[in-house]
Amino acid sequence: MTGRKLHQIHGLRRRWLLSSVVPVLLLLFAGVLLLSAGFASYYYSAVRTGLESKAKTATEAFGSYGMKSYGEYYRMAASMAETFEDKDRVELQFIAGNGIVQVSSYGLTAGTSPGTPDVTGAIESGEMAHFHGADPRTGETIFSVSSPMLYNGRVVGVLRYVTSMRAVTHQLTINVITAVAVAAGILALVFGANIIFINSVVEPVAGVTAAAKRIAGGSYGVQVENRYRDELGELVDNINEMSMKISQTEKMQQEFISSVSHELRTPLTAITGWSETLMGDVGGDGAQLRRGLGIIMRETRRLSGMVEELLDFSKMQDGRFNLHVDTVDLQAEFEDAIYTYRELFSQEGIEVEYEFSDELIEPVTADAERLKQVFSNVFDNAAKHGGSGGRIEASIAREDEYIAVRIRDHGPGIPPQELPFVKQKFYKGSSKARGSGIGLAVCEEIIERHGGTFDIENAEGGGTVVTIRIPTDE
Repeated sequence: MTGRKLHQIHGLRRRWLLSSVVPVLLLLFAGVLLLSAGFASYYYSAVRTGLESKAKTATEAFGSYGMKSYGEYYRMAASMAETFEDKDRVELQFIAGNGIVQVSSYGLTAGTSPGTPDVTGAIESGEMAHFHGADPRTGETIFSVSSPMLYNGRVVGVLRYVTSMRAVTHQLTINVITAVAVAAGILALVFGANIIFINSVVEPVAGVTAAAKRIAGGSYGVQVENRYRDELGELVDNINEMSMKISQTEKMQQEFISSVSHELRTPLTAITGWSETLMGDVGGDGAQLRRGLGIIMRETRRLSGMVEELLDFSKMQDGRFNLHVDTVDLQAEFEDAIYTYRELFSQEGIEVEYEFSDELIEPVTADAERLKQVFSNVFDNAAKHGGSGGRIEASIAREDEYIAVRIRDHGPGIPPQELPFVKQKFYKGSSKARGSGIGLAVCEEIIERHGGTFDIENAEGGGTVVTIRIPTDE
């Protein structure tokens, strides 16, 4: 296989993978992004909701006591921070109105300023505020909720819950990695399945391509092993059939060239020989002269007939084969051919029997010269291939909307395995009779151009029968 063909095969694989894997990759990428965003939203929402719920409950608890002094507030805040159950995960802070931590469940942050906007927001607005970001002091990612504590309608402090997002980030990372791993597994599965599938397509295509290249290079008859029962199998069958038909056509063309060369050489040799003989026998007897001239005329006519067949075949091939139709008395034309060949065949010991029809056969629209050509060709074949039977039968009759002409010989007939191919151009089969092998193909073309049929069969009792049907004008 050439580099170009390999490139085409690789291009087919690449286009297939791009058209099938890339959309899946994009879908998986979008799915992982959406899933990651969903995980993040879920975890952050859960943290925020939990901290806001704690802050709201604690703030309401403080407000229900109706504290009257700072000492009482401080003792209650210290007690609450000391007994805070979630201190290992969440830090509870009590912050004064100036933003300084007064009490903390963690202990080490007391006296410091958080410096996050949720504290300032709660003090200034009197509404609960939250913050998600880096701690200004430690740089650690945190989530905090600040709830204002009111006394006589005035913000006197802030209750703040703070939690590290390290565990949440860790869990979120695990979930995202899991999603990416699942997506990668799905992508690998899709990619592998597509590779297997495209290879199952590319390999036979490559084989067919190689076979087609060999056929184009002249290796007619090459067959591709067919291991498929789908469209690829049908393609392989068509390639194999094409290869066989090309091989058969090539063989017939070679036989045709050989046959035509032989057919041309034989009469030309006879003409040349007799011409030289007659030229060297000036003043000889008249019998020999007439004999020589007769042979020259007969061989010349045969050469003319072969040339006419070749010209007709050439016209058939390039679409220049036309009919010149007129009203024709088909019975009269057929009888003229019979009378012509009856005298000719009688010299060879072949009797022509004509079955006359009493039924009036009306004229038809046809090309008289072309029909004469068909009749002449069929009679010649009957004499060449069936002359050993000593008899040729001819008939004409009206059959429904057709006029049927039949010519039958009583020779050995056509081998059954060759019968389907006898009308193919160049085909001669096992026959050793002289001829170009295109006469019957030309005859069939002429009759089909008239809208009729040209059939060749083995007759009952031996011999071959040719049936020509020409449609009537009714």
